[in-house]
Amino acid sequence: MHAAATEAQSAALRTLLRSFGQIVLQPNAFTGACLLGAWLLYDPSLACAALIGAIAANVSAVLAGYCEDDTRAGLHGFNGALAGLAAFSFIADNATAAAVAILAATGTAWLLEPWSRWLRTRGLGYFSSPCLIVTWLWLPLVTRVAQQASLANEPTLSAVQLSSGLLAGFAQTGFASGALPGVLVWIGIAAASRRHALWALLGAGLASVVHLLLGASASSFDAGLLGFNGALTAIALADCGIAMTLGGVVLSVVLQMAAAYYVLPAMTAPFVLATWSMQWLTGRFPRGTAVAEAATRAETRKRVTSPASFRRPG
Repeated sequence: MHAAATEAQSAALRTLLRSFGQIVLQPNAFTGACLLGAWLLYDPSLACAALIGAIAANVSAVLAGYCEDDTRAGLHGFNGALAGLAAFSFIADNATAAAVAILAATGTAWLLEPWSRWLRTRGLGYFSSPCLIVTWLWLPLVTRVAQQASLANEPTLSAVQLSSGLLAGFAQTGFASGALPGVLVWIGIAAASRRHALWALLGAGLASVVHLLLGASASSFDAGLLGFNGALTAIALADCGIAMTLGGVVLSVVLQMAAAYYVLPAMTAPFVLATWSMQWLTGRFPRGTAVAEAATRAETRKRVTSPASFRRPG
């Protein structure tokens, strides 16, 4: 009896950690543990926010009768974790943030099944879109909003700043910042897939360079705000070919810059929209079938790999 209870607790913990791992598209408990470590290192309240959101979403998925295998893979919990992180990032009062986190995470779980079914018929993954939709619904009701990246040019970055800013982009996938939390997140990705870790580095680096060339500020780079959408896009499109992957990363930069220009709370929408665009384009070329098959194989491995992160307010 005791052994059965211990095994059940262990399975629940692995499910929770996989929910965190799915934020960076890795259905891996160790990856999730690395993200948890990054939150604890940067701000323990973020760890609490992710736990509240993931638990609420997973419980809602169980009550709704969703596929248990998908729940154990973290596919039903990671949007909830992101919803919790968004609530604590945009709402100053912790009690209010906790209440919104629970409600928003539950909302992502109930939205997930019909929304993902509709997207699958069009060959698209849902990624972090449920959390984006739910967060956009309540965000206009609060007064604390994310600060948009400045477009003012600043002095040339040193090698140390370049490394620190690049790594901070990985931390931003979970609303954290800083080089050390970023290292933990990248290690978590590498533990699950060295190939994805390399693509993530390339995506974050390319996105950051393009942003800086277009006039983004060095302070935004230091905070990791320029690279995280590119990193997530590169991971999501890693099986779709080099051209599609790099094209998706550049498109994510364009979308993020457009959102900043119009002072819109983009969060991970540039990553999601860029990835959808590349998935849609796979059916528009004569040789697109092979790319589409690669994307299908990748999605079958993770079911509907659905990460995301948001842009953390300054």
